[in-house]
Amino acid sequence: MPPFSYRQRAILPEKPPPIVSIGLGGIVHDAHYPAYRIAGFEVAGGFDINAERAAMMKEKFSIPRIYESLGEAIEMAPENAVFDVAVPGSAIKEITREIPAGRAVLIQKPMGEDMAQAREILDLCRERNLVAAINFQLRFAPFIIAARDMITQGLIGELCDLEFRVQCNTPWHLWGFLFPLPRVEILYHSIHYVDLVRSFCGTPTSVYAKTMSHPSAPQLKGGVRSMIIMDYGENPRVNVMTNHSHAYGPEKQQSYVKFEGSKGAIQIRAGLNMNYPDGVPDRFEYVLLDGETQPEWQSLDIEGSWFPEAFIGTMASLMRYANGETDVLPTSVEDAIETMATVEAAYSSSAQGGTALPAV
Repeated sequence: MPPFSYRQRAILPEKPPPIVSIGLGGIVHDAHYPAYRIAGFEVAGGFDINAERAAMMKEKFSIPRIYESLGEAIEMAPENAVFDVAVPGSAIKEITREIPAGRAVLIQKPMGEDMAQAREILDLCRERNLVAAINFQLRFAPFIIAARDMITQGLIGELCDLEFRVQCNTPWHLWGFLFPLPRVEILYHSIHYVDLVRSFCGTPTSVYAKTMSHPSAPQLKGGVRSMIIMDYGENPRVNVMTNHSHAYGPEKQQSYVKFEGSKGAIQIRAGLNMNYPDGVPDRFEYVLLDGETQPEWQSLDIEGSWFPEAFIGTMASLMRYANGETDVLPTSVEDAIETMATVEAAYSSSAQGGTALPAV
């Protein structure tokens, strides 16, 4: 192994404030609360419109208090609590309107259902002086933290190619609220990859995209397959390719992100997407060029994964910012609006279609 140090964990706040949850659905069960347990974050209470669901979560995660209404959750929350809002994009605006001025809030992605809603949410956060971030947690997956550290140190040189490839059989029935929506795949899945690209490369100048449904899931009109090209000029080349309808067994399933640079490359298998929600093991591989020997790929042991460990990072970064421990809030609404704009451009490109062939 080459002589470099790398980091895999998010930096935790010195004094984590308590958390009050608004929404106690599947993502909170599978990722938020397991992550908070690992990090030692205190959950003061929670609210969900489904009382039966709330009772189950209280019992399983020993939540001290279940609130009877959104108003009660806000009124009874500890003064320094961080609000953890995990609801569908369409509900974010109205809940944001109720959060007391000046408070810290972590909002589950996406930032609304479209660009118009994203702008309204941003305006509300500004008007109410909220310390607000969007839960783009893939940035904080241990394998991404390690990759970013290697790239920042210059180990793979200039980044010239970044590619996501997802070819799996996604169990869409787990998220029934998505079925009637006009936008699904890019807005609720590939948005993670779009945001991650932005965190490495900045906002692209333009986007080429096509998103479409699949005969195996005709009820999902919002798309289950997408191709997105994010334009950064000559370098880097950025592709996002997803097919969630690969129902031909696990052998040919894929889920990876690849970074290629002038001096090396990193390829990461994000196993969560394969056989979801159980997933398969992640894999982190890299190669560094020395100009003398034949390139040889090596493996790096990574502790933790996307679920649940990445969810530590988004909450920790917000807590540290709210505490005054850092002046950087990576997934702030001010930054997230650029991800939403990129997603909007992808949908516009898909709707407009490609260039027609000339007459022959």
